[in-house]
Amino acid sequence: MFSSTRCVSSGRSCYLPCRGRGVDAELVGVTARRRTTRTTKTESRRTRHRISTAENVFGRISRRQLVTWVAVALLACTGLYSIARFTPIFAVSSIDVVGGTTATRAAVSAALEGEKGRSLLAVSGGDLMSRLADVPDVLSIRFDRRFPSTLRVTVVPERPVLVLHAGKTAWLVSARARVLGQLLHPRRSSLPKAWVPAKTSVTVGSTLPLNAGGLAAQALAPVAGSGLNAHVRVVDATKENLDFRLSNGLEVRFGDTGDLRLKLAIAGRILRMIGMKSGDSYIDVSVPERPVVGGPNSQVAGGG
Repeated sequence: MFSSTRCVSSGRSCYLPCRGRGVDAELVGVTARRRTTRTTKTESRRTRHRISTAENVFGRISRRQLVTWVAVALLACTGLYSIARFTPIFAVSSIDVVGGTTATRAAVSAALEGEKGRSLLAVSGGDLMSRLADVPDVLSIRFDRRFPSTLRVTVVPERPVLVLHAGKTAWLVSARARVLGQLLHPRRSSLPKAWVPAKTSVTVGSTLPLNAGGLAAQALAPVAGSGLNAHVRVVDATKENLDFRLSNGLEVRFGDTGDLRLKLAIAGRILRMIGMKSGDSYIDVSVPERPVVGGPNSQVAGGG
C-alpha cells in the first residue's frame, strides 16, 4: 500500500506540474496576441496620421504653387499685351476696305487714314465709327485685325429709300432720314418720291427733320415686308397724316404713323385681295379694325 500511495503521489507530482505549465502557456499566448493587436492598431493609426499630415502639407504646397503660377501667368500675359499694344511691331500699315461702292470704299479709306501707325490691338469699333461719322452712306462696319499690320474693314452700306425733291434739286435719303447724296437724274429712279419747299436746307450726311422729309423717309423703313414696297411712288407725310400713292394711282391712307406696321400689313393684304387693276381709288387703314376700300367699286373689307 505504501508503494501504491507513493505511486499515486508520484502520479500527481507528474500530472500537476504539466497542467500548470499548459495554463500558463495559454495565458501568455492570449496576452501576446492582445498586445500584438493593440500594437498593430496603434501603428496603423500612426501611419494613417502621418499619411494624412503629408497629404495636407502636400495639398497646401500644391495649391500655393498653383496660385503662384496662375498669378505669374496673368502678369506675364498682361505685360505681353501691354508691350504688344504699344509696340510698333503690330502697327497698322495698310487698310483693306470691302463692301459698298467704289466711292464709298475710297471715302472710308480716306477717313481711316489716321489709324495707320496705331497698334492693331488698340483699334476699336467705336473709334472707327467716329472717324466714319461724316461718310454718309455707311450704315455700320465690321473690322478684323490681320496680323501683323493689316486692318480689314467690311462696310455695310446705307441704302436709299426715298428721293427727296427740294425745288430743282433731288437727294437720296435713307430710312434713317440721312441724306446720302445728290441725285442728278431723279426721273430715272424708281424709288418713292417726296417734296419739300425749295428753301429747305439739305446737306449730305445730315439727318432730315421730321417735317422736312424725315417722316416720309422713316415711314418707308417697314414697307419692305408689307407687299407695297414695289408699288409706292409718292409719299406725303405730315404729323397727322401719312399717304402713299401707288404706281396704279391707288392711294393708301394711314392716318397718323401709330401702329404703322399693322396698318401696312393690312393694306398689303387688301391689295393682294383686290389686285393692282381693281379700279378703286383708295384704301383707308387709318382705323386698322375697320379698313375701307373706296372708289368706283367701293366696298368695306374686314381687318380680321
